[in-house]
Amino acid sequence: MYSAVRKNKVNTVLILVFFILIIGGLGALAAWIYQSWTIAIVVVVIAAAYALIQYFAASAEALALSGAREIQKADDPRLWRIVENLSITTGTPMPRVFIIDDPAPNAFATGRDPKHAAVAATTGLLDMMEDTELEGVMAHELGHVRNYDIRVSMIVFGLVVAVGMIADLLVQLAFWGRGRNNNNPVVLIFGLVALIVAPLLAAIVQAAISRQREYLADATGALTTRYPEGLARALEKLQTYGRPMAKQTTSMAHMWISDPSRPGFMARLFATHPPIEARVERLRHMEGSF
Repeated sequence: MYSAVRKNKVNTVLILVFFILIIGGLGALAAWIYQSWTIAIVVVVIAAAYALIQYFAASAEALALSGAREIQKADDPRLWRIVENLSITTGTPMPRVFIIDDPAPNAFATGRDPKHAAVAATTGLLDMMEDTELEGVMAHELGHVRNYDIRVSMIVFGLVVAVGMIADLLVQLAFWGRGRNNNNPVVLIFGLVALIVAPLLAAIVQAAISRQREYLADATGALTTRYPEGLARALEKLQTYGRPMAKQTTSMAHMWISDPSRPGFMARLFATHPPIEARVERLRHMEGSF
């Protein structure tokens, strides 16, 4: 587990470097087409600044996009008590607790480290889960906090959002930009490639975050509660009764405990979550070890 935590810390740095290199490369290509290396310099500076901003701001951005509202103990004593007890058990700082008004059952954790973490659950999850099942889900999310998965997820979230913005900008430059290169077919091809490749690149980056991250959080949660069956039953309910969420973005798909969009076949090729059946099987295999 400790090696996984170290790996996630290293992955954060690598993702940031990868992000700057990709954006810098796109800037250099645009500079070559428009014959102005100032563009490349500006893009790299903006990318570096954006990466720094995302490190501190992506958590709040994810919570806002999901429609989460922060609660105190009096607002939902059951959820608060479960998160508080799990935090005490694991010695983890009490995270901020949020509820999302959505009938689709789901949950996620975010933040840059355990001292700046937040967990969120939908009203659908709270209504559907028994106490042991809800405890399993929250233990899973706190597992992401303890393993520093939240930091990796947060950076990937910012990266995916940035790639989408850059793709849109490049397409606009290609088709509606002014200047003597506006009619150059290379520029038009560049714009089309950017439109197609950039979202694909974002999906690949999301999928590149190891599926072992989910398996590790499942195992961490089961070790915390000492009751793997609770999380296993919760996952089965998510598979059976899960539905698309009202507020969903592809950039956040990897952050939820269950995919919020019910992806089709092609989307499953880039899935960041392992199959629920495999996760349940592993959890039930752990049952005999307690």
